[in-house]
Amino acid sequence: MVMKIKRPVLATLVPVLALGLTLTGCTDAKDAASNTTSPNGSQTTPAATQSNEVKPVTLSLFIDSPYQQPTPDNKIYKMIKEKTGVSLKMEFLVGDLQQKLGVMIAGGDYADIMTGNDKLIAAGAFVPLEDLIDKYAPNLKKHYASVWNQMKDPASGHLYVLPNYNVFSGQFNETAYEGPGFYLQKDVLKEMGYPTPKTLEEYFDIIAKYKAKHPDMIGFETLNFDWRNFPLLNPPEHLAGHPNDGGVIVENGKAQIFADKDIAKTYYKKLNEINAQGLMDREALVQNYDQYLAKIASGRVIGMFDQHWNFGDGERSLISQNKIGSTYVGFPLLYPGAKEYYRDRPVLNINRGYGISTKAKDPVQIIKFLDSLMTEDWQKTLQWGIQGDDYTVKDGKFARTPEQRAKADDNTWKLANKAEAFFANLPKMQGTYSDGNATDPGTQPQEFYDSLKPQDQEVLKAYNHKTWAEFFKTPDENPVYYPAWSIDLVDGSPAKVANTKMNDLAVKYLPKAILAKPDDFEGVWKEYVDQISKSNYKVYEDRINDQISWRIKNWSSK
Repeated sequence: MVMKIKRPVLATLVPVLALGLTLTGCTDAKDAASNTTSPNGSQTTPAATQSNEVKPVTLSLFIDSPYQQPTPDNKIYKMIKEKTGVSLKMEFLVGDLQQKLGVMIAGGDYADIMTGNDKLIAAGAFVPLEDLIDKYAPNLKKHYASVWNQMKDPASGHLYVLPNYNVFSGQFNETAYEGPGFYLQKDVLKEMGYPTPKTLEEYFDIIAKYKAKHPDMIGFETLNFDWRNFPLLNPPEHLAGHPNDGGVIVENGKAQIFADKDIAKTYYKKLNEINAQGLMDREALVQNYDQYLAKIASGRVIGMFDQHWNFGDGERSLISQNKIGSTYVGFPLLYPGAKEYYRDRPVLNINRGYGISTKAKDPVQIIKFLDSLMTEDWQKTLQWGIQGDDYTVKDGKFARTPEQRAKADDNTWKLANKAEAFFANLPKMQGTYSDGNATDPGTQPQEFYDSLKPQDQEVLKAYNHKTWAEFFKTPDENPVYYPAWSIDLVDGSPAKVANTKMNDLAVKYLPKAILAKPDDFEGVWKEYVDQISKSNYKVYEDRINDQISWRIKNWSSK
């Protein structure tokens, strides 16, 4: 029951085996002269990296998510080549991640740079980074200074992966909402008079009434595939008023599983009821991730529980088709008496990002390359694009024209003009730059609102909101330990074995319970709970609680 934070992928429903992108060339002294700055202090192009710092090299890179191949003349990858001398040969995930990792580990077949994963860390696939950063990466050292201890692997005390999200500087403006919720299409909300569902009953009543008028629509969708099974597993904790701690709920610093509790039974019994009413997609519990995204991209799905980032590819496809009314708004449904805790403050993405493998020939060269991309000039290029082409500057404020926004929404354009595949897992600035501009267009307040389609502005106006985040309660500060889902369960340990067993039981019994005849639900649920009681789940809880205590002790402000 683990949620991986924010792994955006390009809007593609077609898997690709691998991307080989070879960008050859050497930096030249004349490149340094291209680091020009406009009178208002905004960037034009990043500085070239001096040839004595980063030698021309081709680096292999494995990314554990599916992406679509960019065009050979992609302008950002070309700029990386021209300014750093680095060529990237990237391989993307196809099929099952765990199977891929098993093959990689068994053969020791590692790329120079790989996205972080607990299994790879346990297999010793990454080199420690703390000394490399101390000696060769001043930009990365500065970027991570406030979270240095949190970044380290608790088991070894070493830093293996550079967190890719949620290290903030300056001011953070939350405009979009990427977290968990019960989502409904905007067209559905409009036709139903812009309701605000607060309970499961109200939510599914909306779906039932809309589907009765539009029988070709899919009522409720979910996902039970690979590590992306959290849309099926996580709803009970949020409905009961808890944040996303993965497979546990935490009260007063003490964690316990909830899979066998009444808060879970209530939810799955409700899914059993709506399934009997024909409101649930019967393929939901057996489909893979690509099939799930394809259904969302078709515009036929009325609603689902998910994290927004997880179905973002399907929604981006809808936007590219100009089906804005088929995109979604999330709602924080609750059980009676529960207090809302869906939206949280962004947390450090521990062990998710890029690490340098033990097979890399020159880790120093790689860390210098990654460090060179942590300047404001590079970050502006990677997040905003090229000044004049992709955004404008007026009175020191970054903005985009309607034409530039339209391009940024076009998936084909992005394949030639953005480096999303590489940047998604790269260390990145978030918040604001030293000049006061937001680090990306989506969090620049005025640019965010101006970039919205008229249909989106209409929805926000109907609910008296200015941003999508306002549909959810502003969160308090996160607990020191948070989130429990990021606690490493060491491969082969009793806790890992128990967690795997519980996950296997969920995969087996939850579909069975949901699809059962209503009269048979109680029997299936009892069998599921009995099996959980035999799963040695206590050692899993003990590991989580031990690490919560460790985090409170070691991460608390001195």
